[in-house]
Amino acid sequence: MQRVNFDLDVMRSFVTGMELGSFARAADRLGRSTSAVSAQLKKLEEQAGTPIFRKAGRGLALTDSGELLLGYARRLLELNDEAAIALKGTELTGQVRLGLQQDFGETVLPQVLARFARAHPKVRIEARIARNAELMAGIRGGELDLALAWDDGAPAPRGEKVAQLPLCWVASASEPLPWHAGEDAPLPLAVLDAPCLLRSAAIAALDRSGIAWRLAFVSHSLAGQWAATAAGLALSMRTPAGLPPSVRRVPAEEIGLPALGSLGLMLHQAEATPDPATSRLAELIRQAVGEAAPAWQAGTHTPLPIPLA
Repeated sequence: MQRVNFDLDVMRSFVTGMELGSFARAADRLGRSTSAVSAQLKKLEEQAGTPIFRKAGRGLALTDSGELLLGYARRLLELNDEAAIALKGTELTGQVRLGLQQDFGETVLPQVLARFARAHPKVRIEARIARNAELMAGIRGGELDLALAWDDGAPAPRGEKVAQLPLCWVASASEPLPWHAGEDAPLPLAVLDAPCLLRSAAIAALDRSGIAWRLAFVSHSLAGQWAATAAGLALSMRTPAGLPPSVRRVPAEEIGLPALGSLGLMLHQAEATPDPATSRLAELIRQAVGEAAPAWQAGTHTPLPIPLA
């Protein structure tokens, strides 16, 4: 059997186009023409020996083979980039102070730290898991170099949106629902103590819909909120990111509750011109969130076709 040697430049165009949702935008980012990227995708299908795209309306979507290839492409590029950085950047030193929401402490954080530590063993990372207000105070006060936080609508001169995640209702994965539409009793909620952007969004949606509610469980930590939800004491609201297996997302229409919209995820930097170690860690965080976001969204939204332009 003849070996297939995939072209990493072609793989990069493929992965970038899928992450940006457009191969035209991928061409701009990679400094190529759209026709050059189209030729690369044709070459990729020839190398794969099977279709990786299918027509979906006016755009393209991945076939099953394409989904499989995308996962391998990301791993190949990750290893390639890690090798290049390890050879050229082993002398990075210093420390980076990173803050992030509890939702990402067991998903994004381990992946990012492991990749960074392998390539830059001389850089020390101090990570802080905290609430949004504390993270933003840390950025403004110079106590954090980077922060992955929810978009609270405040001006963010050194912040960039890295994802837009749907808000969803969350219930126990094993216990009966604690409330059903049409009940006279108010909806029991498990929430974080104020201030909390997600708590405020849920309560506002319920008030607009005229649905009575009560605070059945208030916690300072996300672990406490999940414990109460998993026990069937109340419903919660969150994004799909970082949900533990003890809880499940519940479609709003299934239980007669209003849709909650979505919430932006921001990556903030304390300095306009960060040092090389901070810049590299920020790059890895963007990549990790970009790779994870489609899976976070999959349980709530049908993936959109990739537009042709």
